[in-house]
Amino acid sequence: MRDGIRLSARLWIPESATSPAVLECIPYRKRDLYRAYDDIWGKTLAEAGIAFVRVDVRGTGDSEGFITDEYSELELDDCEEIIAWMARQDWCSGAVGMRGLSWGGINTLQVAARQPPALKAIMPMGCCDNRYTDDAHYIGGTLARANFQWGVLFKTVMAGPPDPEVVGDAWRRMWQTRLHATPAILSDWTQHQREGDYWRRGSVSTDYASIKIPTYLVSGWDDTYATPVLRLLEKLTAPTKALIGPWGHTYPNLAQPLGLDWAYEEVRWWRHWLAGDATGIMNEPRLRCYMPYTTAAEAGSEPVPGRWIAEASWPRRSAERLLYLNSGSLGTEPERGASIVHRDKGVIGTTKPEWLDRLPIEQSHDDALSTVFDGKPLAEPFEILGAARVRLSFVCDKPAANLVLRLCELRPDGRSWLVTWGILNLTRRDSMSDPRTLATGEVDAVDIDLRPIAHRFSAGSRIRLSLSEGWWPMIWPTVETSTFRIAAGYSTLDLPVRPHEKQPVHFPIPEIRSAPGPVASYQPVAPDANSKVVVTSIAPATPYTVAGAGIELSSSREEVCEIVAGDPLSSRWRQTVRSSWSRGDWRCTVEASYELSCDRAAFRLKENLRATFNGEDVIALGNEARIPRDLI
Repeated sequence: MRDGIRLSARLWIPESATSPAVLECIPYRKRDLYRAYDDIWGKTLAEAGIAFVRVDVRGTGDSEGFITDEYSELELDDCEEIIAWMARQDWCSGAVGMRGLSWGGINTLQVAARQPPALKAIMPMGCCDNRYTDDAHYIGGTLARANFQWGVLFKTVMAGPPDPEVVGDAWRRMWQTRLHATPAILSDWTQHQREGDYWRRGSVSTDYASIKIPTYLVSGWDDTYATPVLRLLEKLTAPTKALIGPWGHTYPNLAQPLGLDWAYEEVRWWRHWLAGDATGIMNEPRLRCYMPYTTAAEAGSEPVPGRWIAEASWPRRSAERLLYLNSGSLGTEPERGASIVHRDKGVIGTTKPEWLDRLPIEQSHDDALSTVFDGKPLAEPFEILGAARVRLSFVCDKPAANLVLRLCELRPDGRSWLVTWGILNLTRRDSMSDPRTLATGEVDAVDIDLRPIAHRFSAGSRIRLSLSEGWWPMIWPTVETSTFRIAAGYSTLDLPVRPHEKQPVHFPIPEIRSAPGPVASYQPVAPDANSKVVVTSIAPATPYTVAGAGIELSSSREEVCEIVAGDPLSSRWRQTVRSSWSRGDWRCTVEASYELSCDRAAFRLKENLRATFNGEDVIALGNEARIPRDLI
């Protein structure tokens, strides 16, 4: 690099003369942890006449330097320099693309916004355009448990050792540099509770027009990062396509039990934009997505029943089904009367404790603790595509409160299945960057868009909307539990109805169906004799050896969340993550942990980092912070 730092890469180069090339630049250790994934895609692209370059982000894996936060300016500078380097190589035609999932999808968007000359097209997957509202940190302006789950894992990424077989004797010095540079990242993130400059850096939502090259957006409906895909599809002005499948936070070719032969589609994309081949991909619909007939939680380990649909343009002009929030019901006509009084009847949220990937379970437990509005049994199926919107008129008795809405399909057997959801910290109802308190006792109104989704409601089912103030442990509770008064018949639910197409839609991408596998299950948690609710998650170490690298990897996780029902100030989250790398007499371990508690005025945060080599301590860092609450 320009400053003398050396970055480490693996390259797959076609045997033909010159070819276009694709870059993926992520911090997840190409030498061992992601080796199998990279081998699959490197081979796939190279055999299709496209070079593939996979780089360890500066300060991770076998690259020199250190990393102190997500998507730093140094990282993006590096990506630009790598793209220019690729374009100059004698094996490269000069045309470069960039791809990646999650971190790799997010930095792909940011690099494209910088407009490096050789970058001709991108394919970001499972990505986001706004780091404050749509990444793991603040969900609807609330403090997310995912912020800490990801942050403590990220510390082990920042602090992992390079491989001596690649970097030689310098490995120990490089590791020491990383360890000493690893920041108290959880404290950093928790201090930025508003959508300010800290989160806007790297959020392409500040200037969608800066992305001027063709973009193919990819995600799954069970991936929380699906939300930004449709917004990006609407906002980007360059040629843009999108695909959303019936899977979670993964690559389409690795999705189970129903994935896609993604090489078919991705190779066509790159050959079209990087090589000028007439693949026909841009003559096809702008949006393809899966229309599920049940929720993935109902399907379990079996493929989700449904079909692929297509839209020539987005956003589509959809008919709306407008339903009124009447007393205990959803009606096609308003029934105005006495106010509906809501106050959470307990700890709500243990049927959907995770923000990312882990599927929710049947919702009756949480529904019973919420205020629910049920529609009449449906005479015939109907389908939605897009974001449902709730317009709520309410009075709150506290100056700060959260609002959680869950849209479910209530089956004839009485089981309730989560279709989509939305969260809003009501102090951020007008602005995520300039919050203001609620005027207690006065009528306020708010529009909340639920996460966009495709779903078919079945004949005989009911549509259920559940309302609560808390959703623990996904989000941190407010200082006090609020009571809402909602005027019956004035608030509404708008559903984006999609008419069923008259003819089946041709879907050209071959599907990959794998054998049904185990599905992680859990039970909703009720309070114990002391009114305490405890949610635990343990992943024991399962060592395995990476073929080709000769390294044994191992990781483990223990997490405990607890709260006393009726006492939001009793909430406490803590987690420990351990990772180890070993080969012969070389064994390195990194352990990161945190604990979060609070009082009315501030969060109390402890975080620790410990590293050992062959059982001996290399470093032990600790940080304790008291961080004022900013209407959270």
